[in-house]
Amino acid sequence: MTVGDAVETTPPRLAQAAIADDLGLLLAKLHAVGSVLNNRALADVDLRERSYSVLRLACSGLEPTQRELAEFLSLDPSQIVALVDELERRELVVREQGRTDRRQKIVLATPHGERVHAQAEAAVRAREREQLAALDDDEAATLRALLRRALWG
Repeated sequence: MTVGDAVETTPPRLAQAAIADDLGLLLAKLHAVGSVLNNRALADVDLRERSYSVLRLACSGLEPTQRELAEFLSLDPSQIVALVDELERRELVVREQGRTDRRQKIVLATPHGERVHAQAEAAVRAREREQLAALDDDEAATLRALLRRALWG
């Protein structure tokens, strides 16, 4: 795969090297290609991958706190603040006091944010199918399940 204009269907010559079996490299390359594809897909709704991730979690119904967003997305809290600020300026999310701890701020999608999220999700799913085109539906589901298990047990 490449982060160029298209996803390669044949491995490059260097894929014959032993490093091509390193899980870290494989995951990094899959993420790099996915990020490029996601950002292209999200351009139509004026989002980037990180802001989409925050919006998607704000639409989850789980009422995530800013701290939870930072931890889950492996971002610095200041990055989350900037992302939420941007989404708030665009009236896609709002910050509210936490239901159980009023000192915490939860991030919730607005109705406009829900609509933008629906458009963005459809675009991302289409690009995901493009990225995983070499896998059938069962293989893609297995990949997701294995990655979730590797991350969260």
